[in-house]
Amino acid sequence: MTDRSRPSLARVRSALTRCRLRIAFAVLVLLSAAVVASSASGGLSTASKAAVPAAPPTENHTVVTESGRAGTITAYGPSGEVRYYNNSRTKYFDVDPVESDPLTVEYTATDTIHTAGPTCSEPPCALNVIERADLETGEVEVLYERYDHQETAGEWHDVDRLNESHVVVADIVADQVFIVNTETEIVEWLWDAQSDFSLESGHSFPHDWAHINDVEHIERGAMAGRIMVSLRNQDQVVFLDRREGLLEDWTLGAENEYDVQYEQHNPDYIPESEGGPAVVVADSENGRIQEFQREDGEWNRTWEWEDDRIQWPRDADRLPNGNTLITDTHGNRVMEVNESGAIVWQVGSTLPYDAERLETGAESEGGQSAQELGLESRTVTDGGDTDASAFRPVEFVGRLLERVLPHRLTNALIFVAPVWIGKAEAAAIAVGLLSGLTWASLEIRWWLRGSSIRVRLPVTREHE
Repeated sequence: MTDRSRPSLARVRSALTRCRLRIAFAVLVLLSAAVVASSASGGLSTASKAAVPAAPPTENHTVVTESGRAGTITAYGPSGEVRYYNNSRTKYFDVDPVESDPLTVEYTATDTIHTAGPTCSEPPCALNVIERADLETGEVEVLYERYDHQETAGEWHDVDRLNESHVVVADIVADQVFIVNTETEIVEWLWDAQSDFSLESGHSFPHDWAHINDVEHIERGAMAGRIMVSLRNQDQVVFLDRREGLLEDWTLGAENEYDVQYEQHNPDYIPESEGGPAVVVADSENGRIQEFQREDGEWNRTWEWEDDRIQWPRDADRLPNGNTLITDTHGNRVMEVNESGAIVWQVGSTLPYDAERLETGAESEGGQSAQELGLESRTVTDGGDTDASAFRPVEFVGRLLERVLPHRLTNALIFVAPVWIGKAEAAAIAVGLLSGLTWASLEIRWWLRGSSIRVRLPVTREHE
């Protein structure tokens, strides 16, 4: 081979390498586009009753609420059929059974309206309501309502009934917990988070500062009469006494201690009679369900659960049979896991917020603590993936992206995206964009290098 032929051979090899790279990038872009197109055309949507998927059979009724861009409340019968459906409100949040009627539920809901309300002079406003729905007749009764100015967050995510005329409300709008007589509409007791927490904590005051997203009146055990409250943006679950105020020694978690919990939702209290005191909670931004046991004046983690798909859980109820009912908002599903951690029941949902298994007591009322049941933790990192044998490239890339992007940022991006975009779809979009940008940058680099050679060669000949 002559010296003159070597540059030509190098150019051929370079051209072949470029062709292979172009083919590889084209395949990645096309595969990513196919994943996104498939999800966009056939993705789950529960915006209409006809589109709601049937559920697997269970022994009881199951109610699911959604608070995403399509607010819905759906009740499934024991055979899995849709027994009740309503999408008349913008968002639906926590739902509880009515004690005297097993097929009647109460829930909080919010309407975003664009006209002024009685206590909101400038639209848009948020109309927060407490409603009672009869799942057999479809009759809906408004028990209490209030108009609020729509700021960053203007909803009530939860109420808990004290008696026939009084409820305790988790008020995100004003960062307060209050007890109201729904018959007279008089607020008879109120706790303001500002009285015990610095305005430097949480998010930027006054815009969604504390985000009080859950409240529970404890009815049994040594803590009976107290109120458990979830301050999402302070990463804490606190306990209130109506006369003494905040019971600091009982606080679970601390702000920014994300290894304990990170912007949690829907904690449930389990009393001593069921193996407590214990709290089962959706550790939302950490993507897991966990339980803490009260021992020697401290909260100790006794159980946690996750799989490779869980993305943003916002509810977990311990059932009387020892299983746990979990709502995974960005996993687009509601599921029941057994005492071994395996999924034994699951139904798809666009952006579920809360789930309630009727005829089992409100939330975790009929369940026992993980310590009492002897539950073993099940996580992805310890090999407890529910489907570890199935390698799914897009979800694998999604997990890699989560190591690069903060989990909270991933959730925020999914929350504002179209409803059919989940973790896998976000990963596909990221892979497609990254591949396309890398391909484009290489093409520009190759073009510039080729232009440089073409410009330099004639100059060399002139000097010869």
